[in-house]
Amino acid sequence: MIGLGIESTAHTFSCAVIKKNGKNGKILSDIRKIYRPPEGEGIHPREASRHHIENSSIVLSECLQEAKVTIKDIDIVSYAAGPGLGPCLRVGAVVARTLASYYKIPIYPVNHAIGHIELGKLLTGAKNPLVLLVSGGHTMILAFLNKQWRVFGETLDITLGQLLDQFGRSIGFASPCGVNIENLASTSSKYVPLPYSVKGNDVSFSGLLSASKSIVLKSKADACYSLQETAFAMISETVERALSFTEKKELLIVGGVAANKRLSEMLKDVCKRHGCKFFVTPLKFAGDCGSQICWTGLLENQIKKGVSLEDTFVTQSWRLDSVTVNY
Repeated sequence: MIGLGIESTAHTFSCAVIKKNGKNGKILSDIRKIYRPPEGEGIHPREASRHHIENSSIVLSECLQEAKVTIKDIDIVSYAAGPGLGPCLRVGAVVARTLASYYKIPIYPVNHAIGHIELGKLLTGAKNPLVLLVSGGHTMILAFLNKQWRVFGETLDITLGQLLDQFGRSIGFASPCGVNIENLASTSSKYVPLPYSVKGNDVSFSGLLSASKSIVLKSKADACYSLQETAFAMISETVERALSFTEKKELLIVGGVAANKRLSEMLKDVCKRHGCKFFVTPLKFAGDCGSQICWTGLLENQIKKGVSLEDTFVTQSWRLDSVTVNY
């Protein structure tokens, strides 16, 4: 079974081809083009969607070429139906519908967040983990129960990815800013006290963002270091509490912020205290990519033969805990 996955939720337009054999999957190709806004600015949905339109045919062609397949070899096509930026989501959906309609290929709308989790499980070998999903669109602690992902903690305002991006843009970086902040933070070891807001098992980052901006004038490096240490300590506290409650023996980090080495260090310490195995999505596939959409579509193919074109959709707000997972 060979699948094609199309990702277009935000700044990345990506196509990937995966060959599924039983429970195993082999990524044959994963091609991406990323919209880069001007320095100090965030993603503009209209400009990002224009970028996706201009690059979609190039990405698709390169994807098939690298995988050494033709479109007629594709058994199913999957696309990210949400959550995400409306104009961007529509580009991926139109490409998927066009291919499905013209070549008579079964089509699958996929939840982008569940795609992160399923690809993470495939690449790490995690079986039944507590999942920390941290990206520009999500900050959630999740566990699977009765065919649904259940939320054991989440952000009450902005996500961890948004925190890093908004702060990064305020000091002149272009989105996504996570890598630049991580690099600058590594040059400092001076911690400046910042607001620490954990409410139950949820977190709030907006006060931390405002306070961090106020200390930038003294030292950008100290501000980045202090921001990371505070935000990641908040996440670590809530993850540790969720591990104690769920008694899970695996922790899996997925999403773009999973690439941050300092976050992994802190969570590894949490796992050691609980005798828990630690898994993190490989750096190459931590961010948005077609592989996460493709693999989830291939899993859904096990229990249903796609949807009709009339039933394809995109939705900007599509919570993963509202999705029934039958495969």
